[in-house]
Amino acid sequence: MSQMKIPREQDGHAGTSYEAAAERTPEDRSPGARQKPQAPIRQSFLSGFMARLKPKVPAMLRQDLADALRGNGDGVFSTEERAMLNNILRLREVRVEDVMVPRADVEAVAITVTLGQLMREFEASGHSRMPVYGEDLDDPRGMIHIRDVLAHITRCAQTGTPAAPDLETVVGPVPETPLDLGHIDLDRSIEELGLLRDVLFVPPSMLASNLMARMQATRTQMALVIDEYGGTDGLVSLEDIIEMVVGNIEDEHDDAVALIVARGDGVYVADARADLHDVRIMIGDDFDFSDFEEEAETVGGLLFSRLGRVPARGEVVAAVPGFEFHVLDADPRRVRRVRIVRLDSPASDGAALS
Repeated sequence: MSQMKIPREQDGHAGTSYEAAAERTPEDRSPGARQKPQAPIRQSFLSGFMARLKPKVPAMLRQDLADALRGNGDGVFSTEERAMLNNILRLREVRVEDVMVPRADVEAVAITVTLGQLMREFEASGHSRMPVYGEDLDDPRGMIHIRDVLAHITRCAQTGTPAAPDLETVVGPVPETPLDLGHIDLDRSIEELGLLRDVLFVPPSMLASNLMARMQATRTQMALVIDEYGGTDGLVSLEDIIEMVVGNIEDEHDDAVALIVARGDGVYVADARADLHDVRIMIGDDFDFSDFEEEAETVGGLLFSRLGRVPARGEVVAAVPGFEFHVLDADPRRVRRVRIVRLDSPASDGAALS
């Protein structure tokens, strides 16, 4: 018997699939057979849409979303949604070195510090976790969590003798027994307390998205960034990665810090994270960054878009007509602080770094 060929759609659309044609019985294919009712239009459309979507998933779908975010036709996305979705699309290109806290800014404690000193360090830093080192940061021993410290203090105050800590079950109901803080020995060192937890060690080149998945799998929210020579390059937390998507996260203990401050005479000092729209509100409508509005959202992003690289400390950049940007603080990976000077102001005649 000769093989029956299934005709293609003449208009090139996927209204009738090969599978649907193959499922017809011989009676259905006979000349005298009655035509069966077609599937509902909505179902046919969805089937065709999904069929066209499958080959686009690897690359084209991502590009379509990026195009939609750039166009934002009919206000489909709010400003916040656009920013978040753009950050998600960029996340696969972000490396650990782009989000880490540089070594010079890492707040850590030596394994020899006492419990009393440790409590003061936690209070001063505002952190809930801190890395612990031996001789220096290149000799990391782990990290210590403030909840483990609090649990240790509670146990000592209840019994007068520090029981061996169970770091897997430090959270739970506390027996209602009188607490005597006089039982707590504040002179014992971190090493004696036995409260250290493991910390992840990752290379600077690791993708931030991969580190986030690893943190989720290991239930560890802190990683030390180790360079090719085994030295500590910086520190990264899960919060640092999440902030790449949702923006800066502040809790009840974070002090509100102005990201842009007017210094008078047309001079402003801005954090590189300052939103460009907020900067325009502060400076005035003549701060026209429309040429970079689709590429940058912050002062630091504006300078990077203008130069195609991270500017160096002391560099002066003309990124917005009528204004100069004096880079006050930067490292090889990011700009930190910028002075914005209006060109028609007295301060524009050779502003010095401060």
